[in-house]
Amino acid sequence: MSKTYTDLFSEVRSAITVVPLEQLKARLDGGDPPVLVDVREKDEVRQGYIPGALHVPRGFLEMQAEQKLPDRGAEIFVYCAGGTRAAFAAKTLTDLGYSRVHAVNPGFVRWKDLRYPVEMPPDLSPEQLSRYSRHLLLPEVGEKGQHKLLQGRVLLLGAGGLGSPAALYLAAAGVGTLGLVDADEVDASNLQRQILHSTSRVGTPKVDSAEQALVDLNPDVDVKKYRERLDSSNVDRIFGEGWDVIVDGCDNFPTRYLVNDASLFHGIPVVHGSIFRFDGQVTTFMPGVGPCYRCLYPEPPPPELAPSCAEAGVLGILPGVIGTLQATEAIKLILGQGELLVGRLLTYDSLRMTFRTLKLRRDKHCPVCGESPTIREYIDYEGFCAGGAPA
Repeated sequence: MSKTYTDLFSEVRSAITVVPLEQLKARLDGGDPPVLVDVREKDEVRQGYIPGALHVPRGFLEMQAEQKLPDRGAEIFVYCAGGTRAAFAAKTLTDLGYSRVHAVNPGFVRWKDLRYPVEMPPDLSPEQLSRYSRHLLLPEVGEKGQHKLLQGRVLLLGAGGLGSPAALYLAAAGVGTLGLVDADEVDASNLQRQILHSTSRVGTPKVDSAEQALVDLNPDVDVKKYRERLDSSNVDRIFGEGWDVIVDGCDNFPTRYLVNDASLFHGIPVVHGSIFRFDGQVTTFMPGVGPCYRCLYPEPPPPELAPSCAEAGVLGILPGVIGTLQATEAIKLILGQGELLVGRLLTYDSLRMTFRTLKLRRDKHCPVCGESPTIREYIDYEGFCAGGAPA
C-alpha cells in the first residue's frame, strides 16, 4: 500500500521528539547549550541564523553528519524555516545512530518574528563567494572562517625564498592584509627560487615587485610595504601595527634573535622557517605557551658552521616547500583550527624526501621567556651573534 506525504510525515513525527522554540531559547540561555543544527539552504542562512548554529543543509545531511557531528551521544536540536525539514532531518539523524535528537517546531521564521537573537553571516560579495568557494565547503573554514581570513593581518619578514610562496598562498587564501619587510631589489640570481618576482622586474624593489604579483593574484589583499631592514630602531613601529601572526623568512641570526625578542615583547606568534642546501625546518613560537627561538638556540652557531645560501647554495624548490608550510601554520592560527607546531620542530630532508618532528622544550632559564628573564629591552644583536654582547 502506497503512502501519502501526510502518512509519511505523520510517521516521522511519531518517531522523533519535537520541542517548541521557547524550550530551545531556554536551553541556549542556560549554561549548557546543546548542539544546534540549521538544515536550511545557504541562501536562507544568509538572511540570518540562530547564534551558535552549525549549518548542514538538509540535502547533505547524510553525507556530512559523521564529519560535522562526530559525537552521536550529544544532545542535538535541529531547526529549519518552519519545522518540516527539521522533522525529517531529526529522523535521519536518529536512523544514523544519534540518540538524543530533537526537532524544533516552529522554525527560524517564527524565531525571528519573536525577536529572539539572530546572527548575520559574513557579508561576502558574489565574487568572493565564487573565489573562495572551495574554502566555504570546508566545515573548518566556511563563511565565518573566510571572513576571519579576510580580516587577518600577516607580517612577512622577507620577500625572498620563504616569503615568496608564503605570500602567494596567503594572498590566494584571502588573507586581507599582508605586510612585507624587505629592503632589497630583485636580482637575476633570486629568480631560481623567489617566485614572487620575474625577469621583467629585475632591479625593482622587492616589496614593489611583490605587491604587483599579489594584487594581480587577488585584489582583495591590501599590501603594506616596508622597504627597510628590520632592526632595533624600527621593529616596534612595524610590529606595533596589529599583526595576527609573523611569518619569519629572515636569513641571518641577528635579525632572528631580534624578531624573537620583539615578538615576545609584543605578544605576537611567529611562524619560523629556515633553509640550508637541501634541508629545511619549520616551527611556531607562541608567546607564553611554548618555547621561543632562544630556547631552541641559546647562542648562535659560529659563522663558519652556518654559511648563508649565497655561500652554500640552496635547492630552488626547497623554500617553496618550507614557505608553504609556514603559510599553512599562519592560516591555522587565524582560523583557530588544527594542531600548531608549538613545541615541535618539523624538519625536511629533500634528498631523502623525509619529514621528522622533534619535540622542543621551553627553557625555564631562557633570558627572555624563562621564569626570571634578564632581557627586557633590545640588545646589540650583531655583537651578540659575533660573541661580544651579553645574552
